[in-house]
Amino acid sequence: MQTVIYFIKDVFLSAISMLNSASPWMIFSFAIAGVIHEFVGPERMKKTSVGSTGFMGLIWATITGMIVPICSCGTIPLGISMYYSGAYLGPVLTFMTSGPMINPIAVILAFGLLGKEITLIYIFTGFFGPLLIGMIANRLAGDELYYKPAYEQSASRIKLQTMEPSFGEKVVKGLRWSFTELAVTIGKFTVSGMLIAGTLFTVVPQTAIQRYLGDPGMVSLLGITVVAALMYVCAVGHIPFIAALVASGAAPGVAVTFLMAGCATNIAELINIRKLIGKRAVRLYSLSVIILSEIAGYATNKLLPDFKPVLNYDAVTHSITNANKLIIEFPGWLANICSAILIGYALLALYRWVRKQIDNL
Repeated sequence: MQTVIYFIKDVFLSAISMLNSASPWMIFSFAIAGVIHEFVGPERMKKTSVGSTGFMGLIWATITGMIVPICSCGTIPLGISMYYSGAYLGPVLTFMTSGPMINPIAVILAFGLLGKEITLIYIFTGFFGPLLIGMIANRLAGDELYYKPAYEQSASRIKLQTMEPSFGEKVVKGLRWSFTELAVTIGKFTVSGMLIAGTLFTVVPQTAIQRYLGDPGMVSLLGITVVAALMYVCAVGHIPFIAALVASGAAPGVAVTFLMAGCATNIAELINIRKLIGKRAVRLYSLSVIILSEIAGYATNKLLPDFKPVLNYDAVTHSITNANKLIIEFPGWLANICSAILIGYALLALYRWVRKQIDNL
């Protein structure tokens, strides 16, 4: 019995630790998502390249994602809001891939810890990888290409609308939608995803994963892709980890594959995409990320057959110092409050589900 209690405790602590890393960005993203939903409706979205299958929509989504230093969980509210506001699936998945995969802070750290060769490949794949994923999604999305109810509701609102709401009224309406509807839905899937990830880390501790990946004889691109996809990874936080693996003898392609597959996928994000967009979307997204990360890793190994690790103390110190100037660190108390809010949303969703089941009896 005591063993079970300790196991549950470890799962909970692991999940809370991951949730604390993502929750402040998610709460911030909810606010932005509400504004996007209210001010950028389907009509405006359709007039822009993001509301179509055009290539420029993918370009803008990629660049926007690359310059915003936000984790994969933080892109969930923004991406879902874009989709529900009329954006096509391609730009949405492009943004949700490029955002967590690469940003200015990650590039600085990669240059100091992994070297200029891997960094250049990392920048190349961080730009063109999301573009390809968006192109694939636009081509193969089917009924999930865009959120049809958004356009139907928009047409109804145009017919009924007699007076344009004020700026303040739109902001309040957007925030009300985001923090009462979107947050409840995303909160339950995010918290459940973190619990699943916490269970995996408790059953298979991260130290064991590091020992496995740190053995050059056992490292494979497929193996590290699977591990990276299961882990909750931030591009910034795990660059030192992957640099240590490369320094221990792992092939340079392992670094690129890990940073692509790990940063662009995690269980919470995949669950949200499946539940809020659809099964086809999550299949296209996950398979595209995995296949492209494999190709990128294989190509890196071919391009850098004689690669030598770059773990120079002065370079490492300089890169970390520069990166720390750009990193936004949230106080522990704020992270705990934001995590508590997300857990509250998850419990509210659970309560509503239980009530519905009771009413149906």
